[in-house]
Amino acid sequence: MRPFERLRARGPTAGTAAASSSGPLTGRMVLLSLLGFFGVVIGANVALTALAISTMPGTEVENPYLAGIKYNDEIAAAREQAGRGWKMTSRVRRDAGGRAAVAVEARDPTGAPLIGLAVTVRLARPTDQRADRGIVLTEHGGGSYSGEAGDVVAGVWDLEIEADRGARRMFRSKNRVTLD
Repeated sequence: MRPFERLRARGPTAGTAAASSSGPLTGRMVLLSLLGFFGVVIGANVALTALAISTMPGTEVENPYLAGIKYNDEIAAAREQAGRGWKMTSRVRRDAGGRAAVAVEARDPTGAPLIGLAVTVRLARPTDQRADRGIVLTEHGGGSYSGEAGDVVAGVWDLEIEADRGARRMFRSKNRVTLD
């Protein structure tokens, strides 16, 4: 017998037995299978999208258009800040009750204390803007400023420090910290 010739089997074969037990494949069965498949895929996409939106607000800047317009002003402010040569050291400690204490030491290039600044700190969660905490620091003399915030969970935070003199921002920094 040649390889291209088909052998005829006696009795029902495996393929015909399976086809006869489940019935013929109809157009209705194909339609229901396709609708079921795409229904599951679309349902999973909707569920995952809803979860993603509810857990991550996705906004870094409230108004990105205005932030883009003010970009050159931010560059100029950063150059002025670098020219001043101020040094700000910060410490953040979190106690077991969830209170975070922030202390900032402000010095000029010669090491003299910077006094008379309005210093604010923002503890920002990189993953959830709703957990952010703003802290207004009070001056204790000698360039020392401190403040506290409650309900601060352990984990990774961005520490954003701003120091103003009058209506003018004099210093701004953003550092990542881990609170235990």
